[in-house]
Amino acid sequence: MAWFLGLGIGGIAVLVLALIFDGLLEGLFGGVLGGLDGLLSLPVIAGFLSMFGFAGAIVSGGTGLGAAAAVGVGLVAGTAAGAATWRFSRALMRDRTDSAPRREDLVGTAGSVVTAIPADGYGEVLLRLAGHPVKLAARSVAPVARGAEVWVETSLSSTSVAVRPVER
Repeated sequence: MAWFLGLGIGGIAVLVLALIFDGLLEGLFGGVLGGLDGLLSLPVIAGFLSMFGFAGAIVSGGTGLGAAAAVGVGLVAGTAAGAATWRFSRALMRDRTDSAPRREDLVGTAGSVVTAIPADGYGEVLLRLAGHPVKLAARSVAPVARGAEVWVETSLSSTSVAVRPVER
């Protein structure tokens, strides 16, 4: 039973190492069969070792079935845990997020003037980019008063835009 507990604890230690050296085995075995598509990742190995060890310890200590049965149950439980870890990590890796907003996404956005914009000078506008309020420097050909609604014509830089007043 001590061997099984040692394997289970060793699996937890491998999991801690996986947090530190994430992707190490994938990098080492990347050329071998495509890295076996994550089967040799540290989290999968940690899941297998932990479940193999702890399931074997439970069978060995809790029943009188012997070492062969403990190894068999440990192999089944370890394989199931490793497969579940592999499937879960693949699902997480395939999960894609939306692309980050770019400055070109500001064109056509409506906003309001926070600091008055003088003719051919800079003021400030409050816009919404991807649902978040963004305060940017703004230029306009004509002067625009504070509180006026504006429309973004072009993005001058990542922190400034050219606007025109909205006419209603």
